[in-house]
Amino acid sequence: MLLSITTTHQPAVDLGYLLHKRPGRFQSFDLSFGQAHVFYSEATDDSCTACLLLDINSVDMVRGKGRDSNFGIGQYVNDRAFCASSLLSVAIAQVLGTALGGRCNERPELVSQPIPLTARLDVLPVRGGEQLLHRLFEPLGYEVEATRHPLDDRFPQWGESSYYSATIRGTTTLSQLLTHLYVLMPVFDNAKHYFVGEDELEKLLAKGGGWLAAHPEKEQITRRYLINRPGLYRQALARLVEEEPVAASEGTASGDRHEEKLEKGISLNEQRLGAALAALRASDAKSVIDMGCGEGRMLRELLEDRQFERIVGVDVSSRSLEIAERRLKLDRRPEKQTERIKLLHGSLLYRDARFSGFDAAAVIEVIEHLEPFRLSALERVLFEFARPETVVLTTPNREYNVMWETLPAGQFRHADHRFEWTREEFQDWADQVSRRFGYTVVFLGVGPVDDAVGAPTQMGVFQRD
Repeated sequence: MLLSITTTHQPAVDLGYLLHKRPGRFQSFDLSFGQAHVFYSEATDDSCTACLLLDINSVDMVRGKGRDSNFGIGQYVNDRAFCASSLLSVAIAQVLGTALGGRCNERPELVSQPIPLTARLDVLPVRGGEQLLHRLFEPLGYEVEATRHPLDDRFPQWGESSYYSATIRGTTTLSQLLTHLYVLMPVFDNAKHYFVGEDELEKLLAKGGGWLAAHPEKEQITRRYLINRPGLYRQALARLVEEEPVAASEGTASGDRHEEKLEKGISLNEQRLGAALAALRASDAKSVIDMGCGEGRMLRELLEDRQFERIVGVDVSSRSLEIAERRLKLDRRPEKQTERIKLLHGSLLYRDARFSGFDAAAVIEVIEHLEPFRLSALERVLFEFARPETVVLTTPNREYNVMWETLPAGQFRHADHRFEWTREEFQDWADQVSRRFGYTVVFLGVGPVDDAVGAPTQMGVFQRD
Protein backbone atom coordinates (compact mmCIF):
# COMPACT_ATOMS: atom_id res chain seq x y z
CA MET A 1 0.00 0.00 0.00
CA LEU A 2 1.18 3.52 -0.74
CA LEU A 3 0.48 6.82 1.02
CA SER A 4 1.81 9.93 -0.68
CA ILE A 5 1.71 13.43 0.81
CA THR A 6 2.28 16.47 -1.41
CA THR A 7 2.61 20.17 -0.62
CA THR A 8 3.07 23.27 -2.75
CA HIS A 9 3.95 25.39 0.26
CA GLN A 10 6.94 27.60 -0.50
CA PRO A 11 9.58 26.28 -0.15
CA ALA A 12 7.94 22.88 -0.55
CA VAL A 13 11.01 20.99 0.74
CA ASP A 14 10.05 22.21 4.23
CA LEU A 15 7.98 19.04 4.24
CA GLY A 16 11.21 17.18 4.97
CA TYR A 17 11.65 19.11 8.22
CA LEU A 18 8.09 18.34 9.31
CA LEU A 19 8.43 14.63 8.54
CA HIS A 20 11.96 14.38 9.98
CA LYS A 21 12.91 12.56 6.78
CA ARG A 22 15.47 13.97 4.34
CA PRO A 23 14.23 14.30 0.74
CA GLY A 24 17.45 12.92 -0.74
CA ARG A 25 17.47 9.75 1.32
CA PHE A 26 15.65 6.41 0.97
CA GLN A 27 14.88 4.94 4.40
CA SER A 28 13.50 1.56 5.50
CA PHE A 29 12.05 0.58 8.87
CA ASP A 30 11.35 -2.88 10.28
CA LEU A 31 7.84 -3.40 11.64
CA SER A 32 6.30 -6.47 13.28
CA PHE A 33 4.36 -7.24 10.10
CA GLY A 34 6.95 -6.32 7.45
CA GLN A 35 8.78 -3.19 6.37
CA ALA A 36 7.96 0.47 5.75
CA HIS A 37 9.90 2.54 3.23
CA VAL A 38 9.99 6.34 3.08
CA PHE A 39 11.15 8.17 -0.05
CA TYR A 40 10.41 11.30 -2.07
CA SER A 41 9.11 11.10 -5.63
CA GLU A 42 9.77 14.83 -6.08
CA ALA A 43 11.49 17.48 -3.97
CA THR A 44 11.68 21.02 -5.35
CA ASP A 45 10.90 24.43 -3.91
CA ASP A 46 7.62 24.41 -5.86
CA SER A 47 6.35 20.93 -5.06
CA CYS A 48 7.40 18.13 -2.72
CA THR A 49 5.92 14.63 -2.42
CA ALA A 50 6.81 12.18 0.35
CA CYS A 51 5.78 8.54 0.05
CA LEU A 52 5.20 5.88 2.72
CA LEU A 53 5.22 2.39 1.19
CA LEU A 54 4.30 -0.66 3.26
CA ASP A 55 5.67 -4.07 2.35
CA ILE A 56 3.67 -6.50 4.47
CA ASN A 57 4.78 -10.07 5.11
CA SER A 58 1.74 -12.27 5.72
CA VAL A 59 3.91 -14.88 7.48
CA ASP A 60 5.28 -12.26 9.88
CA MET A 61 1.74 -11.19 10.69
CA VAL A 62 0.75 -14.64 12.00
CA ARG A 63 4.08 -15.82 13.38
CA GLY A 64 3.75 -16.61 17.05
CA LYS A 65 -0.01 -17.23 16.96
CA GLY A 66 -1.05 -20.41 18.71
CA ARG A 67 -3.06 -23.28 17.33
CA ASP A 68 -6.23 -21.79 18.71
CA SER A 69 -6.05 -18.91 16.26
CA ASN A 70 -9.35 -18.75 14.36
CA PHE A 71 -8.15 -16.90 11.26
CA GLY A 72 -7.59 -20.10 9.25
CA ILE A 73 -6.39 -19.66 5.70
CA GLY A 74 -7.34 -16.00 5.91
CA GLN A 75 -4.06 -15.48 7.74
CA TYR A 76 -2.23 -16.02 4.47
CA VAL A 77 -4.79 -15.19 1.77
CA ASN A 78 -5.95 -11.61 2.34
CA ASP A 79 -5.64 -8.06 1.03
CA ARG A 80 -3.39 -6.74 3.80
CA ALA A 81 -0.32 -6.41 1.56
CA PHE A 82 -2.17 -4.31 -0.99
CA CYS A 83 -4.53 -1.89 0.74
CA ALA A 84 -4.56 0.68 3.51
CA SER A 85 -5.83 -0.53 6.86
CA SER A 86 -5.11 -0.35 10.57
CA LEU A 87 -1.59 -1.49 9.67
CA LEU A 88 -1.06 1.85 7.92
CA SER A 89 -2.11 3.59 11.14
CA VAL A 90 0.54 1.59 12.99
CA ALA A 91 3.15 2.57 10.40
CA ILE A 92 2.22 6.25 10.65
CA ALA A 93 2.61 6.13 14.42
CA GLN A 94 5.93 4.25 14.35
CA VAL A 95 7.62 5.73 11.28
CA LEU A 96 6.15 9.24 11.27
CA GLY A 97 5.48 9.52 14.99
CA THR A 98 7.33 12.80 15.46
CA ALA A 99 5.32 14.47 12.70
CA LEU A 100 2.11 12.90 14.00
CA GLY A 101 2.82 14.36 17.43
CA GLY A 102 3.45 17.83 15.98
CA ARG A 103 7.11 18.16 16.91
CA CYS A 104 9.87 19.77 14.85
CA ASN A 105 12.95 20.96 16.74
CA GLU A 106 14.73 22.44 13.72
CA ARG A 107 11.77 24.47 12.41
CA PRO A 108 9.19 24.66 15.24
CA GLU A 109 7.31 27.52 13.55
CA LEU A 110 6.25 25.11 10.79
CA VAL A 111 4.35 22.77 13.11
CA SER A 112 1.36 25.05 13.70
CA GLN A 113 1.35 26.63 10.23
CA PRO A 114 -1.50 25.43 7.97
CA ILE A 115 -0.11 24.58 4.53
CA PRO A 116 -1.71 23.18 1.36
CA LEU A 117 -1.53 19.39 1.59
CA THR A 118 -2.71 16.57 -0.67
CA ALA A 119 -2.78 12.97 0.53
CA ARG A 120 -3.32 10.07 -1.85
CA LEU A 121 -4.02 6.49 -0.79
CA ASP A 122 -3.53 3.53 -3.12
CA VAL A 123 -5.61 1.60 -2.44
CA LEU A 124 -8.18 2.10 0.28
CA PRO A 125 -10.88 -0.45 1.17
CA VAL A 126 -14.10 1.45 1.82
CA ARG A 127 -16.76 -0.73 3.40
CA GLY A 128 -19.63 1.66 2.85
CA GLY A 129 -19.03 3.12 -0.60
CA GLU A 130 -17.70 6.40 -1.90
CA GLN A 131 -20.22 8.44 0.08
CA LEU A 132 -18.51 7.29 3.26
CA LEU A 133 -15.30 8.96 2.06
CA HIS A 134 -17.14 12.23 1.64
CA ARG A 135 -19.04 11.96 4.95
CA LEU A 136 -15.87 11.34 6.94
CA PHE A 137 -13.36 13.66 5.25
CA GLU A 138 -15.44 16.64 4.10
CA PRO A 139 -16.56 17.77 7.61
CA LEU A 140 -12.82 18.03 8.38
CA GLY A 141 -12.38 20.56 5.57
CA TYR A 142 -11.00 18.33 2.81
CA GLU A 143 -11.91 18.07 -0.85
CA VAL A 144 -12.31 14.42 -1.82
CA GLU A 145 -11.70 12.57 -5.08
CA ALA A 146 -12.15 8.84 -5.44
CA THR A 147 -11.64 6.30 -8.21
CA ARG A 148 -13.27 2.93 -7.74
CA HIS A 149 -11.46 -0.15 -8.98
CA PRO A 150 -13.11 -3.14 -10.69
CA LEU A 151 -12.72 -6.61 -9.23
CA ASP A 152 -10.78 -7.61 -12.33
CA ASP A 153 -10.10 -5.59 -15.48
CA ARG A 154 -10.20 -8.78 -17.52
CA PHE A 155 -13.69 -9.70 -16.32
CA PRO A 156 -15.83 -6.53 -16.26
CA GLN A 157 -18.94 -8.62 -15.69
CA TRP A 158 -17.72 -9.27 -12.14
CA GLY A 159 -18.49 -5.64 -11.32
CA GLU A 160 -16.88 -3.09 -9.05
CA SER A 161 -14.87 -3.81 -5.93
CA SER A 162 -14.91 -1.98 -2.59
CA TYR A 163 -11.40 -0.62 -3.25
CA TYR A 164 -10.68 3.00 -4.15
CA SER A 165 -7.77 5.24 -4.93
CA ALA A 166 -8.61 8.20 -2.73
CA THR A 167 -7.20 11.74 -2.76
CA ILE A 168 -7.95 14.40 -0.15
CA ARG A 169 -6.89 18.05 -0.32
CA GLY A 170 -6.95 20.76 2.28
CA THR A 171 -5.05 23.53 3.99
CA THR A 172 -4.10 22.25 7.40
CA THR A 173 -1.12 21.28 9.52
CA LEU A 174 0.76 18.08 8.71
CA SER A 175 0.13 16.82 12.23
CA GLN A 176 -3.61 17.25 11.82
CA LEU A 177 -3.62 15.50 8.45
CA LEU A 178 -1.69 12.52 9.84
CA THR A 179 -3.99 12.40 12.88
CA HIS A 180 -7.09 12.23 10.66
CA LEU A 181 -5.53 9.47 8.56
CA TYR A 182 -4.41 7.57 11.67
CA VAL A 183 -7.94 7.46 13.08
CA LEU A 184 -9.91 6.96 9.86
CA MET A 185 -7.92 4.22 8.08
CA PRO A 186 -9.37 1.36 10.18
CA VAL A 187 -12.79 3.06 10.06
CA PHE A 188 -12.97 2.76 6.27
CA ASP A 189 -11.77 -0.85 6.39
CA ASN A 190 -14.10 -1.57 9.35
CA ALA A 191 -11.51 -3.95 10.81
CA LYS A 192 -8.37 -4.01 12.92
CA HIS A 193 -5.62 -6.52 12.67
CA TYR A 194 -4.60 -6.69 16.28
CA PHE A 195 -6.33 -6.95 19.65
CA VAL A 196 -8.55 -4.01 20.57
CA GLY A 197 -8.83 -3.18 24.25
CA GLU A 198 -8.90 -0.22 26.62
CA ASP A 199 -5.64 1.11 25.19
CA GLU A 200 -7.27 1.54 21.78
CA LEU A 201 -10.09 3.53 23.35
CA GLU A 202 -7.52 5.85 24.91
CA LYS A 203 -5.69 6.20 21.57
CA LEU A 204 -8.93 7.18 19.87
CA LEU A 205 -9.74 9.83 22.46
CA ALA A 206 -6.17 11.15 22.43
CA LYS A 207 -5.96 11.39 18.64
CA GLY A 208 -9.56 12.54 18.24
CA GLY A 209 -9.27 15.32 20.79
CA GLY A 210 -10.36 18.66 19.36
CA TRP A 211 -12.22 17.33 16.31
CA LEU A 212 -13.96 13.98 16.83
CA ALA A 213 -16.54 15.18 19.37
CA ALA A 214 -17.87 17.72 16.84
CA HIS A 215 -17.76 15.39 13.83
CA PRO A 216 -21.25 14.53 12.52
CA GLU A 217 -20.14 10.90 12.04
CA LYS A 218 -18.52 10.51 15.46
CA GLU A 219 -20.75 7.55 16.35
CA GLN A 220 -19.84 5.56 13.25
CA ILE A 221 -16.16 6.49 13.53
CA THR A 222 -16.07 5.41 17.17
CA ARG A 223 -17.93 2.15 16.58
CA ARG A 224 -15.80 1.06 13.65
CA TYR A 225 -12.51 2.14 15.22
CA LEU A 226 -13.32 -0.04 18.23
CA ILE A 227 -14.44 -2.93 15.95
CA ASN A 228 -18.03 -2.74 17.16
CA ARG A 229 -17.24 -3.69 20.78
CA PRO A 230 -20.32 -2.29 22.59
CA GLY A 231 -18.68 -1.76 25.97
CA LEU A 232 -15.76 0.22 24.60
CA TYR A 233 -17.97 2.10 22.15
CA ARG A 234 -20.36 3.30 24.87
CA GLN A 235 -17.48 4.43 27.07
CA ALA A 236 -15.86 6.34 24.21
CA LEU A 237 -19.09 7.99 23.08
CA ALA A 238 -19.95 9.08 26.61
CA ARG A 239 -16.54 10.68 27.01
CA LEU A 240 -16.77 12.33 23.60
CA VAL A 241 -20.16 13.82 24.45
CA GLU A 242 -18.57 15.41 27.53
CA GLU A 243 -16.07 17.11 25.22
CA GLU A 244 -18.71 18.78 23.02
CA PRO A 245 -18.07 22.54 22.68
CA VAL A 246 -19.83 24.57 25.35
CA ALA A 247 -20.97 27.13 22.78
CA ALA A 248 -22.87 24.54 20.79
CA SER A 249 -24.52 23.05 23.88
CA GLU A 250 -25.60 26.41 25.26
CA GLY A 251 -27.20 27.49 22.00
CA THR A 252 -24.73 30.31 21.29
CA ALA A 253 -23.28 28.84 18.10
CA SER A 254 -23.63 30.98 14.98
CA GLY A 255 -26.15 28.55 13.49
CA ASP A 256 -28.43 28.84 16.54
CA ARG A 257 -28.20 32.63 16.52
CA HIS A 258 -28.92 32.74 12.80
CA GLU A 259 -32.02 30.56 13.13
CA GLU A 260 -33.31 32.52 16.13
CA LYS A 261 -32.78 35.80 14.27
CA LEU A 262 -34.76 34.50 11.30
CA GLU A 263 -37.69 33.38 13.43
CA LYS A 264 -37.66 36.16 16.02
CA GLY A 265 -40.03 38.48 14.18
CA ILE A 266 -42.88 36.00 14.23
CA SER A 267 -42.00 34.31 17.58
CA LEU A 268 -42.07 31.02 15.73
CA ASN A 269 -40.45 29.05 18.54
CA GLU A 270 -43.22 30.03 20.97
CA GLN A 271 -45.88 29.15 18.40
CA ARG A 272 -44.20 25.81 17.76
CA LEU A 273 -44.06 24.92 21.47
CA GLY A 274 -47.64 26.06 21.92
CA ALA A 275 -48.91 23.96 19.02
CA ALA A 276 -47.05 20.88 20.24
CA LEU A 277 -48.31 21.38 23.79
CA ALA A 278 -51.90 21.72 22.53
CA ALA A 279 -51.59 18.46 20.59
CA LEU A 280 -50.23 16.68 23.66
CA ARG A 281 -53.04 18.02 25.82
CA ALA A 282 -55.64 16.90 23.26
CA SER A 283 -54.24 13.36 23.38
CA ASP A 284 -55.11 13.13 27.11
CA ALA A 285 -51.56 11.94 27.76
CA LYS A 286 -50.48 11.70 31.38
CA SER A 287 -46.86 10.74 30.66
CA VAL A 288 -44.64 12.41 28.03
CA ILE A 289 -41.07 11.83 26.86
CA ASP A 290 -39.36 14.76 25.13
CA MET A 291 -36.86 13.12 22.76
CA GLY A 292 -34.03 15.49 21.94
CA CYS A 293 -35.05 17.88 24.69
CA GLY A 294 -31.98 20.11 24.35
CA GLU A 295 -32.01 22.94 26.87
CA GLY A 296 -35.47 22.11 28.21
CA ARG A 297 -37.79 24.66 26.62
CA MET A 298 -40.52 22.11 25.96
CA LEU A 299 -39.94 20.50 29.35
CA ARG A 300 -40.63 23.82 31.05
CA GLU A 301 -44.02 24.07 29.32
CA LEU A 302 -44.90 20.49 30.24
CA LEU A 303 -43.89 20.96 33.86
CA GLU A 304 -46.23 23.95 34.24
CA ASP A 305 -49.23 21.84 33.13
CA ARG A 306 -50.62 19.54 35.84
CA GLN A 307 -52.12 17.21 33.25
CA PHE A 308 -48.68 15.68 32.73
CA GLU A 309 -47.87 13.55 35.74
CA ARG A 310 -44.66 11.98 34.42
CA ILE A 311 -42.20 13.91 32.24
CA VAL A 312 -38.86 12.70 30.91
CA GLY A 313 -36.36 14.64 28.81
CA VAL A 314 -33.73 12.78 26.75
CA ASP A 315 -30.70 14.21 24.99
CA VAL A 316 -27.36 12.88 23.74
CA SER A 317 -25.53 15.97 25.03
CA SER A 318 -24.78 15.88 28.74
CA ARG A 319 -24.00 19.60 28.64
CA SER A 320 -27.45 20.38 27.24
CA LEU A 321 -29.00 18.37 30.07
CA GLU A 322 -26.99 20.37 32.62
CA ILE A 323 -28.26 23.61 31.06
CA ALA A 324 -31.83 22.26 31.07
CA GLU A 325 -31.55 21.41 34.75
CA ARG A 326 -30.35 24.93 35.54
CA ARG A 327 -33.03 26.62 33.41
CA LEU A 328 -35.78 24.51 34.93
CA LYS A 329 -34.50 25.48 38.41
CA LEU A 330 -35.21 21.99 39.65
CA ASP A 331 -33.28 22.62 42.86
CA ARG A 332 -35.73 25.42 43.80
CA ARG A 333 -39.04 23.87 42.80
CA PRO A 334 -41.42 22.15 45.23
CA GLU A 335 -40.78 18.44 45.72
CA LYS A 336 -44.11 17.49 44.12
CA GLN A 337 -43.01 19.17 40.88
CA THR A 338 -39.50 17.72 40.79
CA GLU A 339 -40.88 14.23 41.37
CA ARG A 340 -42.77 14.52 38.06
CA ILE A 341 -39.69 15.17 35.90
CA LYS A 342 -36.49 13.30 35.06
CA LEU A 343 -33.61 13.97 32.67
CA LEU A 344 -31.90 11.11 30.84
CA HIS A 345 -28.64 10.97 28.89
CA GLY A 346 -29.27 8.84 25.81
CA SER A 347 -29.38 8.64 22.04
CA LEU A 348 -32.53 8.57 19.91
CA LEU A 349 -30.76 6.22 17.49
CA TYR A 350 -30.40 3.26 19.84
CA ARG A 351 -33.02 1.06 21.43
CA ASP A 352 -33.39 1.93 25.11
CA ALA A 353 -35.86 0.34 27.52
CA ARG A 354 -36.12 3.66 29.37
CA PHE A 355 -37.95 5.15 26.37
CA SER A 356 -40.90 2.75 26.66
CA GLY A 357 -44.14 3.07 28.63
CA PHE A 358 -45.13 6.67 27.79
CA ASP A 359 -48.49 7.90 26.60
CA ALA A 360 -46.91 10.44 24.25
CA ALA A 361 -43.58 11.53 22.78
CA ALA A 362 -42.53 15.00 21.64
CA VAL A 363 -39.89 15.24 18.88
CA ILE A 364 -39.56 18.98 18.32
CA GLU A 365 -37.14 20.21 15.61
CA VAL A 366 -34.93 17.12 15.93
CA ILE A 367 -35.03 14.98 12.81
CA GLU A 368 -33.50 17.63 10.52
CA HIS A 369 -30.30 17.44 12.59
CA LEU A 370 -29.83 13.76 11.64
CA GLU A 371 -28.18 12.44 8.52
CA PRO A 372 -30.96 11.06 6.26
CA PHE A 373 -29.51 7.54 6.36
CA ARG A 374 -30.00 7.53 10.16
CA LEU A 375 -33.71 8.19 10.02
CA SER A 376 -34.47 4.48 9.77
CA ALA A 377 -32.82 3.95 13.17
CA LEU A 378 -34.88 6.76 14.71
CA GLU A 379 -38.06 5.35 13.17
CA ARG A 380 -37.54 1.97 14.84
CA VAL A 381 -36.50 3.41 18.19
CA LEU A 382 -39.51 5.72 18.31
CA PHE A 383 -42.34 3.92 16.53
CA GLU A 384 -41.42 0.25 16.96
CA PHE A 385 -39.67 -0.01 20.33
CA ALA A 386 -40.78 3.02 22.40
CA ARG A 387 -44.19 2.95 20.68
CA PRO A 388 -46.15 5.66 22.53
CA GLU A 389 -49.84 6.16 21.85
CA THR A 390 -49.15 9.65 20.43
CA VAL A 391 -46.14 11.21 18.74
CA VAL A 392 -45.98 14.96 18.10
CA LEU A 393 -43.20 15.77 15.64
CA THR A 394 -42.19 19.08 14.05
CA THR A 395 -39.65 20.00 11.36
CA PRO A 396 -38.98 23.05 9.15
CA ASN A 397 -40.84 23.56 5.88
CA ARG A 398 -38.11 24.21 3.30
CA GLU A 399 -40.55 25.89 0.92
CA TYR A 400 -41.04 28.73 3.40
CA ASN A 401 -37.35 29.69 3.38
CA VAL A 402 -37.91 32.06 0.45
CA MET A 403 -39.95 34.28 2.78
CA TRP A 404 -36.82 35.31 4.69
CA GLU A 405 -34.86 37.87 2.70
CA THR A 406 -31.75 37.40 4.87
CA LEU A 407 -31.52 33.67 4.12
CA PRO A 408 -29.49 33.01 0.94
CA ALA A 409 -31.18 30.78 -1.64
CA GLY A 410 -30.44 27.09 -1.14
CA GLN A 411 -29.19 27.58 2.43
CA PHE A 412 -30.68 25.85 5.47
CA ARG A 413 -32.01 27.78 8.46
CA HIS A 414 -29.42 26.28 10.81
CA ALA A 415 -25.81 25.34 10.12
CA ASP A 416 -26.34 21.91 11.72
CA HIS A 417 -29.37 20.94 9.64
CA ARG A 418 -28.63 17.90 7.48
CA PHE A 419 -31.76 18.35 5.39
CA GLU A 420 -35.00 20.36 5.28
CA TRP A 421 -38.12 18.84 3.75
CA THR A 422 -40.83 20.31 1.58
CA ARG A 423 -44.40 19.67 2.71
CA GLU A 424 -44.76 16.86 0.19
CA GLU A 425 -41.49 15.20 1.28
CA PHE A 426 -42.46 15.33 4.96
CA GLN A 427 -45.92 13.95 4.31
CA ASP A 428 -44.55 11.14 2.15
CA TRP A 429 -42.14 10.16 4.92
CA ALA A 430 -44.78 10.39 7.66
CA ASP A 431 -47.32 8.36 5.67
CA GLN A 432 -44.75 5.65 5.02
CA VAL A 433 -43.80 5.50 8.72
CA SER A 434 -47.45 5.36 9.76
CA ARG A 435 -48.23 2.46 7.44
CA ARG A 436 -45.12 0.56 8.48
CA PHE A 437 -45.62 0.82 12.24
CA GLY A 438 -49.40 0.97 12.63
CA TYR A 439 -50.14 4.68 13.15
CA THR A 440 -52.34 7.29 11.54
CA VAL A 441 -51.05 10.83 11.05
CA VAL A 442 -52.61 14.29 10.81
CA PHE A 443 -50.64 17.25 9.43
CA LEU A 444 -50.76 20.80 10.75
CA GLY A 445 -48.91 24.00 9.84
CA VAL A 446 -47.36 26.16 12.56
CA GLY A 447 -46.84 29.90 12.10
CA PRO A 448 -48.16 32.38 9.52
CA VAL A 449 -49.45 30.59 6.43
CA ASP A 450 -48.59 31.76 2.91
CA ASP A 451 -50.88 30.62 0.10
CA ALA A 452 -47.96 29.55 -2.08
CA VAL A 453 -45.41 28.10 0.34
CA GLY A 454 -47.43 27.18 3.42
CA ALA A 455 -46.37 27.64 7.05
CA PRO A 456 -42.75 27.88 8.29
CA THR A 457 -43.03 24.79 10.51
CA GLN A 458 -44.84 21.56 9.67
CA MET A 459 -46.17 19.28 12.38
CA GLY A 460 -47.31 15.68 12.26
CA VAL A 461 -49.46 14.19 15.03
CA PHE A 462 -49.21 10.39 14.95
CA GLN A 463 -51.82 8.25 16.73
CA ARG A 464 -51.32 4.53 17.26
CA ASP A 465 -54.00 2.36 15.62
